[in-house]
Amino acid sequence: MKSIKFLFLSMFLVSFGAFAQEEEQEKEEPKAEEHYNINKFRQLYQEFSTPNQYRSASGAPGPKYYQQRADYKMDIRLDDENAHIYGSEEITYTNNSPDVLEYLWVQLDQNMRAKDSPSPLINSGRSSAIMQPAQFAGNYMKEPFDGGFNIKKVVDDDGKPLKYMINQTMMRVEMPKALEPGKKFTFGIDWDYKINNHVDGRGRSGYEQFDDGHRAYVIAQFYPRMCVYNDVEGWQNSQFWGRDEFALPFGTFEVDITVPEDHWLDGTGKLLNRKDVYSKTEMKRYEQAMKSYEEPVVIRTQEEAEKLAMMSGSKKMKTWKLKADYVRDFGWTSSRRYVADAMAVKIGGKDVAAVSIYPPEGNPLWEQWSTKAVKQTLESYSRMTFDYPYHKAISVHAKNQGMEYPMICWNYGRPDAEGNYNDRTKFGMISVIIHEVGHNYFPMIVNSDERQWTWMDEGLNTFVQYVAEQDMGENYPDAIEGYDAYPSRRGPAAKIVPYMAGDQRYIAPIMSKGLNTYQFGSNAYAKPGTALNILRETVMGRELFDYAFKTYSQRWMFKHPTPEDFFRTMEDASAMDLDWFWRGWFYTTRYNDMGIKDVKRLYVSSEKNEQMREYMKANNISDSDLPPLVYMVEEGSADYKEDMKDKDPAQTVEPLKTYMLDNFTAEERSKMKAPKYFYEITVEKPGGLVMPIIIEYTYADGTTEMVTHPAEIWRLNDKEVQINKASQKEITKIMIDPKLETADIDMENNAWPQDASMDKFEEMKK
Repeated sequence: MKSIKFLFLSMFLVSFGAFAQEEEQEKEEPKAEEHYNINKFRQLYQEFSTPNQYRSASGAPGPKYYQQRADYKMDIRLDDENAHIYGSEEITYTNNSPDVLEYLWVQLDQNMRAKDSPSPLINSGRSSAIMQPAQFAGNYMKEPFDGGFNIKKVVDDDGKPLKYMINQTMMRVEMPKALEPGKKFTFGIDWDYKINNHVDGRGRSGYEQFDDGHRAYVIAQFYPRMCVYNDVEGWQNSQFWGRDEFALPFGTFEVDITVPEDHWLDGTGKLLNRKDVYSKTEMKRYEQAMKSYEEPVVIRTQEEAEKLAMMSGSKKMKTWKLKADYVRDFGWTSSRRYVADAMAVKIGGKDVAAVSIYPPEGNPLWEQWSTKAVKQTLESYSRMTFDYPYHKAISVHAKNQGMEYPMICWNYGRPDAEGNYNDRTKFGMISVIIHEVGHNYFPMIVNSDERQWTWMDEGLNTFVQYVAEQDMGENYPDAIEGYDAYPSRRGPAAKIVPYMAGDQRYIAPIMSKGLNTYQFGSNAYAKPGTALNILRETVMGRELFDYAFKTYSQRWMFKHPTPEDFFRTMEDASAMDLDWFWRGWFYTTRYNDMGIKDVKRLYVSSEKNEQMREYMKANNISDSDLPPLVYMVEEGSADYKEDMKDKDPAQTVEPLKTYMLDNFTAEERSKMKAPKYFYEITVEKPGGLVMPIIIEYTYADGTTEMVTHPAEIWRLNDKEVQINKASQKEITKIMIDPKLETADIDMENNAWPQDASMDKFEEMKK
């Protein structure tokens, strides 16, 4: 009988706390008829695709991974007088898939601007009670822009017409026979379209009209482009409605662009005939720039650009020849009003040209910071991912624009008419340049499907942008004069709190198609970027995160990754189970809110406490049945005595004292801790998001200690957990997340004892 009682007693001592947790968890279980696993630490098997021969369970490409190839040869002519573009292209499509293809799908993005396009009709909205005249005229009086592709012909490589069908922004091309695996098909398209004014009517490309009658062109999505065909989607032929960006295969581009003779042009790829299109002076400056690693060298000066802008413009034409190997897209810019500068950047032992092209309206801001921002981007992103593989990166100034293409991007940030600018304009320009140049890595090289998963390029890029911005602040202190660090708009956890705490009716999970999300910038850029920053700084640590992130980047260079490939690689390369993190941050709209519910001061005693007396009574156990035990007593309870304070339990609690003497040598006892203060801290979690608990303890002597409990502390109880803390010094203050690392939306419950200012704030709220 006695042994049985001791068995029960042992079970009680070992699992008393666990019983309490399980009892609380059971309250959360749904009824049997609607049972499902609500544990936030369950694996993501239901959400993830099943690994296969194309994509492995580790997150790496599988042994039979494939991707298609599209090679382009193009002749382009710019009609500057009429803002019109004419093109002829030859596409060679290689079927590397194991599937027989019955037809090909081609993207016609300009059709979004066709007069009869349904794109504007998918947007709803109330009428504005107050509008500027330009807004009213644009909404109700202006004739819709008559854009879109005019497809003149679609032919095979023998010049024979091919059947085709156009559905909004997609064109299906019928081949004479099905395309077998491993085979190629070459066909040609002739087309033209009217170029839009991207300043007046917005748009990712187009022209800006200046008061002197001249234009600056930033041209993209200007040619019919092949869709992606892969093992995940088949044909990615989802319509382009204007927001979700692009999914494109890699290939080689050979592009000849004919523009007015006095234009300055650059674009994706190597300029093959530089000596034919540059003057001797420009060639000399260019060669000097490619040897300058500290400061940009001006290749075409502002004075030269302004002189051309005062003229009527040349009627003669010249052709710029560009070739790019293994890129997914092509963009270019052209204007007689351009200034250009460049410098060399050493990346992985090779020189890369950092280039800026801008009208005089961009100065003095652009000549001061654009090319240096390009340089910093290449250095920071290459450190975080892989060495930049291309020979140049170009930043082009385009009013109100921020858009990216391989080796070239458009960026905003313009001083006023007198050349003055404030910090907001300066940092806005530097940040957009870092962001858009950074897109060379995501998705121009790590080639995710932007149409389906916007966050995979925008979110990952926003995260690395934050790293590069902070590097910019450290490496160019003149740029952040008056600031302790670069004032990043996105990245730190605290900056996402207003969005996370917002109205749940207008928040969508990150794992949503970009077109269908609310608050697009916060959803696709800020939240995933912040999540990765928290993962790096708080959950994984920089060493583990950076290794895993670089592994993902290098595994999927020049390939088409999916979200699962990213999630799996981050776990595979770090030995961390992060399914709880992906689920909370990416698959739900839950927010983090933790607080200190209660703090109990405990003392150690040899005398039975209330819990033991109740247990003995319930189980018919007498004093003679009990072994020597140590009891914890809460301050203020019936068992508490004033003389318990400031005592060393190893000296004053007889059962503990005897145990120590019997089991440890004097030397061993001298090395042991001698805690005098004991606390039980109850942390509650009103928010649904699982996050680590970061606690800062402040002691009576003014010293502090920071302790991080991994998120797994919530695995058995999603509402509240108890943390036992033993200390040799008295704790005077406890603070959760003191450095604002976890995006906690309510800091008022994070301190013990609660600050008087917080009490006052609560009063005001009531």
